[in-house]
Amino acid sequence: MDNFPVYATISGTVSEKLVEEGDYIKQGQPLLKIAKLNTVWANFDVYENQIDLFKKGQEVAITTNAYPNKEFEGKVSFIDPVMDTRTRSVKLRVVLYNINDAFKPGMFVEGQIKGISSTKEQLLSIPATAVLWTGERSVVYIKTNPDEPIFEMREIELGNTIGENYEVLSGLENGDEIVKNGTFTIDAAAQLQGKKSMMNKQGGKTMTGHEGHFGMKATNTLENTDHSQMNQRIKVPVEFQEQLQTVFESYLTLSNALVNDDPITAKESAMSVVDGVGKMDMKLLSNKNAHDHWMKLETEIKSSANSIANETDMNKQRKHFKHLSSHLTSAIELFRINQKVYSQFCPMADKNRGAFWLSKEEKVLNPYFGIAQRLWNSIPF
Repeated sequence: MDNFPVYATISGTVSEKLVEEGDYIKQGQPLLKIAKLNTVWANFDVYENQIDLFKKGQEVAITTNAYPNKEFEGKVSFIDPVMDTRTRSVKLRVVLYNINDAFKPGMFVEGQIKGISSTKEQLLSIPATAVLWTGERSVVYIKTNPDEPIFEMREIELGNTIGENYEVLSGLENGDEIVKNGTFTIDAAAQLQGKKSMMNKQGGKTMTGHEGHFGMKATNTLENTDHSQMNQRIKVPVEFQEQLQTVFESYLTLSNALVNDDPITAKESAMSVVDGVGKMDMKLLSNKNAHDHWMKLETEIKSSANSIANETDMNKQRKHFKHLSSHLTSAIELFRINQKVYSQFCPMADKNRGAFWLSKEEKVLNPYFGIAQRLWNSIPF
């Protein structure tokens, strides 16, 4: 017989087909999954501080977005005696009579206990990826304008860990919109712009402590203009950009040497940076504004690179590398090069003061910790 009927032992709805035409099957092998949907289970996660509010047989009012003006009743049929240590919650099951197939498997529902008024506040939790840590402080970035991508740092107080989430004790309200992923990107951009950030609690210009000059928000005393503003660009000839790109390539070799804990190659690469800067033709900068900005940056880049070249101590090289990265970042921000550049941030560098560096790829190789590198988020220019 090519075709013959196969009868299930129960009636219901086929929810999954487990075989295809032409398959070989064995005795006892399941062919179909059948769901009997005249009753369904509503499964809830009950957090640790809510367990004492529930008991078996308790009536629960069920609502769902599918029927916003309708309320269903059910009873607690099972409370898991074992707590999930990962989420710090227990499973609670409510049996619902599924009249007219109103409830579909996978549907989201909400439950409210009948006849109990709890004095406990509603638990507010956020994803762990949203939190930035600095010492004892924990901060998030909150969206201040619902119509624009504008974010503001907010210091919060955290409670228990609930799986991959944190309980929020203070600092946020239910309904606040926060950055869930890419928080380092937002924070680094805020720091570059002199706004309040994880490493700059008060906002404003950030000191680097290098030869009395400012760092990423350095004020150019020559023209009294900020040569590191994120959106400021100065048009220069392509030839000058190519020369700057050569300097950047030497900088990358230097960065890789620090990643590999190789002070000798770091010295040699730092000298290549100095040589590359010395070969840049300032006659190409006919624009006085461009010329004055580059004169200031050239001095700082050479000074930082020479300091690295004169050291064999990796810690001291990395300290100077922070300042070199700051000034080269300003140069590339101002004059641009024909290559995608990533500005990457390590909050643990320089004794938790934080430090940036440049890379041509999104993959993070941290020059401030070498072989013991840590992974951090990237910010594409």
